[in-house]
Amino acid sequence: MKAKILGCSGGIGGRHLRTTSILVNRNVLIDAGTGVADLSLAELAAIDHVFLTHTHLDHIAALPLMVDTVGDMRDRPLIVHGSEAVLQILRNHIFNWAIWPDFSEIPTPEAPFMQFKPLRVGQKIRIDALTVTAVPAVHTVPAVGYRLDSGEGSLVFTGDTTVNDRFWPVVNKIANLRHLIIECAFSNREERLARISKHMCPSMLAGELLKLERDCEIHITHLKPGQIELTMGELETCIGDFRPRLLQNNQILEF
Repeated sequence: MKAKILGCSGGIGGRHLRTTSILVNRNVLIDAGTGVADLSLAELAAIDHVFLTHTHLDHIAALPLMVDTVGDMRDRPLIVHGSEAVLQILRNHIFNWAIWPDFSEIPTPEAPFMQFKPLRVGQKIRIDALTVTAVPAVHTVPAVGYRLDSGEGSLVFTGDTTVNDRFWPVVNKIANLRHLIIECAFSNREERLARISKHMCPSMLAGELLKLERDCEIHITHLKPGQIELTMGELETCIGDFRPRLLQNNQILEF
């Protein structure tokens, strides 16, 4: 299977910076940041499932516009998966008629453009040959990460998270792990801010990766646009033995 990185930046600015979104096999979207806006109408209409890690704007910005844009081009609802807490936040603060129409009720409640489907940590959802499992995350709002399993290999995306002892035992049990996408939002000089906002900086990530017992490719995501070189340099110093790679827009990861 192939995962295409539509966005992996911690911010916007310039032609190449897009916020978090990953397209899997053309019909599954992991988060819906600004990178989704680069897809064509046909590509948007082909997406049947969106799995949200959490509701911060950089991870959901394109979802309301996407549903509005292609809802009438589809013959079934777009399924939006997330924890019950995540879906409730969407209902209360986004699809509430004040910020955006509630597309879980229109054009009719019986045949809406969008359907919410709650999930819990550890729950497996099968979509064709792909199995998606929610994994633990720790953030300032309710959050999860995801394991994507093709049977041949697995890709794990942490979502936005900080130090999390519940995450690593789950990852270490994945025998076919190929890719780990993990965030590092701040440089070491902003460690205090990283801890307050429940993100990572290189020194924190170094401690976390010592808990990893599987060999896999490690991809770094969610870097602040003005601190990419600084943060990657610090990562090389802190965790050079793990050979982390900076995740890139339009990169294809096979698993």
